Amino acid sequence: MRLCFPLLLSGALLLGASTAGAQSALILESKIQLGDIRGRLDHMAVDLRRQRLFVAELENDSVGVIDFATREIAHVITDVKRPRGLAYMSAADTLFVANGGDGFLRMFGGAQYRALEPLHAGDDADNLRFDPESNLVYVAYGEGALGVVDVASRRKVRDFALTAHPESFQLERQSNRIYVNVPKEQAIIVLDRASGHQLAKWQTGNKSNFPLALNPAAAHVLVGFRNPASLVAFDASSGTPVAKVEACGDADDMFVDAKRRRVYVSCGDGFLDVFDSDPYKLVERIPTTKGARTSLLVPEIDRLFVAARATAEAPAAIWMFRPGL
Repeated sequence: MRLCFPLLLSGALLLGASTAGAQSALILESKIQLGDIRGRLDHMAVDLRRQRLFVAELENDSVGVIDFATREIAHVITDVKRPRGLAYMSAADTLFVANGGDGFLRMFGGAQYRALEPLHAGDDADNLRFDPESNLVYVAYGEGALGVVDVASRRKVRDFALTAHPESFQLERQSNRIYVNVPKEQAIIVLDRASGHQLAKWQTGNKSNFPLALNPAAAHVLVGFRNPASLVAFDASSGTPVAKVEACGDADDMFVDAKRRRVYVSCGDGFLDVFDSDPYKLVERIPTTKGARTSLLVPEIDRLFVAARATAEAPAAIWMFRPGL
């Protein structure tokens, strides 16, 4: 049994000198301890109806289920192997977990997280994306592919071939495109979702492109590069770079806050960057902790969650932020 106690602290106190004399763009509302777990934490997902946050505890071979209303651990899923990508489908009441350890896509149903029949997605299963309109789940895996899984039947229905392992990718609704970061190819690949055909290959000249997000209001594809650490905006139609700004290092997740026209980038070097998006400029660099590079923006509740791995100074925790300015 995990021993864990919720820790609630003032955001202003925790952010310290970076917010002295002014309200922060993001205010740290609480730290929710994850118990005695070590190692890397990966991606997250949310069940809004039950107020549950799921976090992939990769090196612990578990998925933590956090009640973000009471700020306590509600459940721990252990039938996983190096979990990475997560996606929760409310209509099916099912949590999908991509397992990098064995390539299986594991599924857990209902309030008790009953294990359903697993599906082999492919080696090195990684990021997941869910399209509610088509009721399909997309999983990045292997030496170059996106697998497509039908939620109703829980079966893989097709594969989109790539030439190297895909990192972050996003589904664009208006044009039916998929934008995929493929670092080994130093490229962003654009796929047609209906046919699976490659529409374009935007060469970046840089093999450190990991997080990717869409800014629909500006028709931009946003990409985070780790070396040199930067945020680059590309025109979504042509792939032309239109803006570039310095960012924090070792970025792994990035989200667009459409309500405030801002971009949040979480970085493993221990910072959370907040950018304005019109034009792109750094608003604030908020200290977090070393290795806290994955995050999840939940617009429905106006919260940003950051997964902070255990360090010598503090246990693993979920840092919950709310917008300030």
